[in-house]
Amino acid sequence: MEAVDSEERLLLTQRLKAAVHYTVGCLCQDVAEDKDMQFSKQAIAAISEITFRQCDNFAKDLEMFARHAKRSTVNTEDVKLLARRSNSLLKYITQKSEELASNNMEQKEKKKKKSGAAKGARTGEHPEAAVTESEDSNMA
Repeated sequence: MEAVDSEERLLLTQRLKAAVHYTVGCLCQDVAEDKDMQFSKQAIAAISEITFRQCDNFAKDLEMFARHAKRSTVNTEDVKLLARRSNSLLKYITQKSEELASNNMEQKEKKKKKSGAAKGARTGEHPEAAVTESEDSNMA
């Protein structure tokens, strides 16, 4: 059982590394075209490996931050804590977090208004039916 889990984990890790390598290759190609320069395959491989390791470290740090706060889920505060050394990144993450929070609040308010309007329409159309149903339940 553990061997299967270990093999599966290895396959997933290899797939992630391949995805990171592909993405880094695409980014390097874009930069090379913009700057009129070339990246060697070794340079792309090195950048890919460093990127993968850094992302792995980030994931472990985020897990530890959440665990320290006695949570099992990573939240935006953990991400902000991780980004605290880069002022520009922290500012960007904070801005996006606030935008998401305000959008979520707006969506919740819209849902409340819709459900409130739907309830009002249902009860407003047939008030006698509601009374009849409650009287029926009292008689039983």
